[in-house]
Amino acid sequence: MDPITTVAEINGHLAPIAFGIATIGPAIGVGIVVGKTVESVARQPELQGRLTGLMFLGIAFTEALAFVAIAVAFIPFP
Repeated sequence: MDPITTVAEINGHLAPIAFGIATIGPAIGVGIVVGKTVESVARQPELQGRLTGLMFLGIAFTEALAFVAIAVAFIPFP
């Protein structure tokens, strides 16, 4: 059995698993960002518009980590 072929087969099967595990972090991050925004709006309702904009910015940065995880999970190794 060729060792390079074996490594390629293993990486091909592990990439979706790695992506699934790597998305746990951003999911937790988005949950924290949204939860803290809801808490802040409950304390000061007059800042809802500004806090909502900041929330979406935080979600965008957090979701960028998921896109990096997609790219890294599918990088072929020699």
